[in-house]
Parts: sequence; structure tokens; C-alpha cells
Amino acid sequence: MNVGTLSRTQSPAWAWILAGGLAVGTLDAAFATGFWALAAGLPWTRVFQSVAAGLLGREASFAGGAATAWLGLGLHYVIATLFVVAYALVALRFRGLVRKPLVYGLAYGLLLYVVMNFVVIPLSAIGQLPKFDNTAWVAASIAVHAAVGVLCARFARRALRTRQVSPGGLSARRRPVP
Repeated sequence: MNVGTLSRTQSPAWAWILAGGLAVGTLDAAFATGFWALAAGLPWTRVFQSVAAGLLGREASFAGGAATAWLGLGLHYVIATLFVVAYALVALRFRGLVRKPLVYGLAYGLLLYVVMNFVVIPLSAIGQLPKFDNTAWVAASIAVHAAVGVLCARFARRALRTRQVSPGGLSARRRPVP
């Protein structure tokens, strides 16, 4: 991907993508750790061990202590960044996604919720659908995913704002996104 030369005032696209991953990951991490600390008295380590369980399986992850919690935290931020990358890549093809970040971001967040819970988690080392028996968690999680989608859309918009889209990828020519 050729992004060309950049002025001093223009941040490179990858910086906006990484900032988006950081924002999305932090929002979701604060939500999940705060929710489970208040609802069940669980420490932050348990929340991120559940993320690592997708790679290691539940038993191995929960037995791994702090190391698997840190692994889960790292995986969490990688996944969050990939959410922003995916939105930006699709937005390269369908520019309306960055013109209406609120509408499409909300839809994207809801799509993320469905894909993560009904595809990714069952296909991971966890190997089963999540339980949907905690109504407060499910409702709050859906709302947070909607917010996550909007953040993905906003950061993708910033990343693509001054780039012209061509069939071969990004070029350095300026073309503002409305």
C-alpha cells in the first residue's frame, strides 16, 4: 500500500487505524472489566483470561494465571485493531461507509456482536456458543458493540479522509471525504 509522502499536519492512515484500535480496545476493556467487577466481583485478569480462552481453551487459560491474562489483553487489542482495519478496507470499496459513520458504524457494531458471538467464539478453542442468560450483560454488550462500530467508522473515516481511492489501493493525492 503506497501512502506517499505526508505533510507535517497530516497523520498517516496507519496512525488513525492504530488509534482506533486503541480507542475501541480501551472502551471495550473498560466496559467488560467494569461490568464483571461490579456484577460478580471478578478481577480484570479473569476477563482477559476469557479472551485468551479463545486461543488456549478455557481450562488452560484460567490455569495460566497472569501470563494468560496478559496474553488475553494483547489479543483483545489486536482484535480491536482488526475491527478498525476491516471497516477501513471495506470502506475503500464502498465510500458511503465513511460518509455516514454513525449509521453504518451502528450497523457494523451490531454485525460485530453477531459474528463474534455466533461465529468466532463457537469456532474458537472455547468451542461453544456463549450463554445468553445474563440479560444485563447481553443488553449492555450489544450497546457497547454499537458504540464500538461507530468508533471503527470514525477512525476509518479519519484514516481515509485525505486519500484518493484507486483500484490499486491508496494514493497520496488528497480527496476529502465529506
